[in-house]
Amino acid sequence: MTDASHISSGIICLPVQKISPDSRLEAQDPVVIEEPLEIILEYGALDARTTTPVSITMRTPGHDTELALGFLYTEDILSEKADALEDANTIHISLTSIPNLKKLQRHFYTTSSCGVCGKTSIEALYPAHATTRQTGPTINAAVLYTLPSLLRQGQDLFELSGGLHAAGLFDHQGRLILVREDIGRHNALDKLIGHALIHDLLPLNRHILLLSGRACFELIQKAAMAGISIIAAVGPPSSLAVQLAEESGITLVGFLKHDRFNIYSGAHRIRL
Repeated sequence: MTDASHISSGIICLPVQKISPDSRLEAQDPVVIEEPLEIILEYGALDARTTTPVSITMRTPGHDTELALGFLYTEDILSEKADALEDANTIHISLTSIPNLKKLQRHFYTTSSCGVCGKTSIEALYPAHATTRQTGPTINAAVLYTLPSLLRQGQDLFELSGGLHAAGLFDHQGRLILVREDIGRHNALDKLIGHALIHDLLPLNRHILLLSGRACFELIQKAAMAGISIIAAVGPPSSLAVQLAEESGITLVGFLKHDRFNIYSGAHRIRL
């Protein structure tokens, strides 16, 4: 299969053979793009800048500056927006101060499916700000029921390919504010948090986060870093995700459908 055409920044159309019990059809099928993004930090005196590669992550192209800044923010490497220069599959982040790179305890390569896999110690899984107990509004259960369909309506790339994760940000009345999609669930959330950082929206303690799949530990950690107090997921949480949500004072909902959900922590914020 050599013929291909881009139909968006994150989708490519590839030739496929569609097989059924009584047919074999040649067709074109939209497929999610997965490409590496190298994140490079530049910092120090203007006449003696230091350049340090910090990560390569496999991602769906689009909103790369948001991804890089969100990643560095949730790793506690930077606390405010910074200048960024995109160059093909590389992004340079320019800092005015010297970062504490000891906080970035990842291996150089991470996959699109699991941002936690590269962590070099258990202690590195718990950035200090992620364990700060969250405050936030209470919401009606009826608000939660409406979120999955609203998120789906905002998933433009998923509509084309059926192959991406999404993170959606809502206000406490259930109005959709922002959707970010990526082949990696943690990348989608980094893009969303990076957008909030760029536009001075942090902390997001008056908002609801909806995850299109399961709620794993790292997604709770990233949300906690952004100050999010209510997290809902279409899929289930992991045991460690529930533990961190409880420790951080986060309301965690799983298996969210149009007529039901499970509350795993922080039930006091949901009015039934």
